[in-house]
Amino acid sequence: MPTTPTDEQLAFDLLSRTDYGRVATSMRALPFLAAARHIVVEGRILLRMHKGYGYHRACVGSVVAYGADNLDAADAHEGRWTVQCVGYCERIEPTNAELELFGPGPHFVDGGLFDPVYLRIEPQFSTVHSVPAGRDVLLQRTR
Repeated sequence: MPTTPTDEQLAFDLLSRTDYGRVATSMRALPFLAAARHIVVEGRILLRMHKGYGYHRACVGSVVAYGADNLDAADAHEGRWTVQCVGYCERIEPTNAELELFGPGPHFVDGGLFDPVYLRIEPQFSTVHSVPAGRDVLLQRTR
């Protein structure tokens, strides 16, 4: 009998299909979102961000949410999906193998040299939402 994947397993599978997402935390008691490059390694989400912004400081040592989706994909023949994982975030030094998985970073960010910083999220829970592909599926707003 086939087993149904858990939300966490499905979330990791979907995250591996896209390279970028958004990390959400609070900064000076206000909600905050920042873009990040991600990879999934051994049940953890590793992030690469630009250190020059200082956004990583708001994430390290906090519980954060990380989300990614394919909502703007030109060809979403498998349907549309969103993933959110919530967990504790810490700064790390990636291994050479992890650096290879990230691939090359940009040379410049906002006119300055890209200076990477790496974070790891230990997911405590994950959620996945999906809309099947096909013209017969319509999203309806309920009132």
